[in-house]
Amino acid sequence: MRPHDMGTLFDQCADRGSHTVLHLDRPLDIAPEAGTALTVSRLAELTAELAGCLAALGAGPGDRVAVVKRNHWDYDLIACAAIRIGALPALISGHLPEDALESLLKRLEPAVVLTDRPLPAGSARRVLALGEPWPGATALEDLRGTPSPPVRRRGADEPLVVNHTSGTTGAPKLVVHTTRTIIDTLARPESIRWPVVGTRRDDTVANASSYAHGRTFCWTAAVFSAAPRKIAILSEHDPAIAARVLSEHPPTTVEALPSAYVRWQRLAASRDNPFRAVRLYVSTYDAMHPPAVRTLLAASQRDRPLWMQGWGQTETGPITFRFLTRRALAARSRHPTTRHLGRPLPGGPRLRVVDPVTFRPLPRGTPGLVLTRTAARCTGYVGEQDRWRAKAIGPWWNTGDLGVLTRTGALLLLDREVDTIPGLSCLELEDVIEDRLPEVVECVVLGATGRLPLPVLVTEDGRIDRDRWCLAVADLPALAEPHTVTWPEVPRTGTGKVRRLELLTRLLGRAETHGSGRWT
Repeated sequence: MRPHDMGTLFDQCADRGSHTVLHLDRPLDIAPEAGTALTVSRLAELTAELAGCLAALGAGPGDRVAVVKRNHWDYDLIACAAIRIGALPALISGHLPEDALESLLKRLEPAVVLTDRPLPAGSARRVLALGEPWPGATALEDLRGTPSPPVRRRGADEPLVVNHTSGTTGAPKLVVHTTRTIIDTLARPESIRWPVVGTRRDDTVANASSYAHGRTFCWTAAVFSAAPRKIAILSEHDPAIAARVLSEHPPTTVEALPSAYVRWQRLAASRDNPFRAVRLYVSTYDAMHPPAVRTLLAASQRDRPLWMQGWGQTETGPITFRFLTRRALAARSRHPTTRHLGRPLPGGPRLRVVDPVTFRPLPRGTPGLVLTRTAARCTGYVGEQDRWRAKAIGPWWNTGDLGVLTRTGALLLLDREVDTIPGLSCLELEDVIEDRLPEVVECVVLGATGRLPLPVLVTEDGRIDRDRWCLAVADLPALAEPHTVTWPEVPRTGTGKVRRLELLTRLLGRAETHGSGRWT
């Protein structure tokens, strides 16, 4: 089956006899009584039931329905229910700070907000509350049993879903995708049973993500259409929860946030390692550093497990892919391989590196601003269309990333433009430091004008041995004295990315970077 209409995705899967069972680390927030094991038929029923609830509250064709809640996969189920009645779902992470959330809701002007927490006054005309309602809100439970209205179809180029960007450098952008951009262009090819990387019927597919984001909406369409035997969902990325769920349902393929993989390294190296049967790991969203990739690949007992590293953005979907093997990660060189992001798929997106000032194309091997041309490009930003136009250069899209196109056409990523330090790659320095100091769970190199690059080291106890540090960086460019912290002390987005500017401001009292930030 190839996905197209997300409003009837689960009905179509059920009609085709899909035997997929969804296993959850905790019950869905919209249906806690349904338990942690759900069939595709049950998901179809829940989608129709929720569509009835939204319609009963007054949501209809063309209305925006915002979803703000605790992280769980039911974000995508709610999106399908809104799409079913012709509404436009806008999925907003409950992890966002209050000021960012208020800004997004003002831009969005939703008719209905489905949420698990009170919101700023005037955020929506109607509020549908998960759990116990508060004054002015309607409890979801009070609307259950409302008949679902007829399915409303929409054109392939009409707005289908709104997701927001990670927001590492400020308030996120609200990205609009259509059926053509996110489903037909991205999800349909992914649902094909490609050799090695395609989802098989006997797979147990595990996912640990931030489910308000566009990647999981696309993933949901592709994976349920491919009908694997099991799907295991992790809404929390705590290693203890991952150990329980993945031991009960040993995965053969895993897709997770980079921050989740980082936290799972000890679990992967433990005696109770639940990754023994994994044949394929997938990472997106953010840069992966070599130690985590190496550890997870070593945890598999398969002969040749693969790591597929995708690079892209909410606005574009995946742009390039790179396959990593144990052999590729075996060498610990001064220039680690995970910054090498591979090439676009044949016939897919195109890449161009340009001068950041003149926007003239640069020759291969010269660092510059990375542009892409893809049929999956989003159609706009809600409430900020001028900002979208500033990044759309004809058919090309300004990613805001700095990189180099190699002689073979592969992309070597350097940094986000806003995070750049002249003459250096922060990402490369982070790779090298993490590779040389296994006790460093995560390294973040921050750049501020007038100062040496500042390394922030995340360790279990917030400490680092000074002699080991000095030895590890002896041949690297001059760095400031490291600042050591524990994992909870680092400000992060809902996708686990470090909020670099916020961290820089906390440590230095200002965030005056070398980059312009014009394309964030």
